[in-house]
Formats: sequence, C-alpha cells, structure tokens
Amino acid sequence: MRILTQDTLAVAIDYQEKLIPAIFEKEIVVENSVKLFLGLKELGVPIIMTEQYPQGLGHTVEPIAAACKGAKILEKKTFSCYETDGIAAEVKSSGRKNIVITGTEAHVCVLQSTIDMIKDGFNVIYVADCVGSRKAIDKKYGIKRAEKEGAIITTYEALLFELLRASTSSAFRAIAKIVK
Repeated sequence: MRILTQDTLAVAIDYQEKLIPAIFEKEIVVENSVKLFLGLKELGVPIIMTEQYPQGLGHTVEPIAAACKGAKILEKKTFSCYETDGIAAEVKSSGRKNIVITGTEAHVCVLQSTIDMIKDGFNVIYVADCVGSRKAIDKKYGIKRAEKEGAIITTYEALLFELLRASTSSAFRAIAKIVK
C-alpha cells in the first residue's frame, strides 16, 4: 500500500510534561517526533494532538507543541484516544484512511488507539522511532503487538520520503533539511 499525503492524518498521543521525563530514550523520541511533525506540516498532512488528563499530567511538551503549532489539541481520559468520542469523530470526519500514530506510551495509549482504529477500518502507520515507553521492553512489545494487529511499522524518515515521493517535489529541500 502506498501512503499518500491526501489520504493521511497524523495523531500525536500524549507527549505530556509529566510523561515525557519518564520515557526511555526520551530525547530521541522527542527529536524524531519533532522532525516528523515539521515534515508532515511541510507536506500539508493535518495533525491531531491528544492530552491524557492534562490537569494531572500537564500539557504537551514545548518542542512537540511548537512543531505542531496550529494542530487541534483534544483531551482524553481513555487510554485509546479512539474511545473518546470527540477524537474518534475528528479522525472519521477527516476523510483520510491512513492514520500516522506516534506518542506515549507505545504499549498502552498508542497501542490501544492503533487496535481500535484498525478495527474501524483505518490503515494505521505506527512510527516506531516516534513512540516511547518508560521501559525499553514495553516499547519493543508494543511495536510487535501493533504489527501483529495489522499496523504498518515504519520510521519517520521512511514515511516522510514516501509521502514526498520524488526529489522533484517542491517540498524536497525542506524535507531533506529537516531529516539531516
């Protein structure tokens, strides 16, 4: 299946102030995610952001918030963002069949959202180097389970270049600069 910009929506899950500090290799997860979101914005792919109980877990960390400036931020209390009516409605009303999914934690909220979106007929693109968990083993098995459930596993750079499609694209220079 070819992933095309006009068919794609990104969902950034719970990159929050009290979650990110506990994430294994958090610096890599945040850095890769920022690059992904900047590239998606350059390509015109819309982004929805979620925050799990922000009164207790805080809001989205600054580097991610800045990279996703202008994105809708939706609150949730369910682990699967797709079980929150407003978020599910946003995903459905986008008219896009491919959902790029990232965030924390890989084995809880990201995984459960992936399972629910696949069940509802979406193609979920699970960006392995833009998800995190507190423990490496949980991230590893969150990714494995997502793949077993039918998610397409990829990296942010592979995804951006697939969406870009050709070096003749007007966005090529911007994307090349972002990933380097």
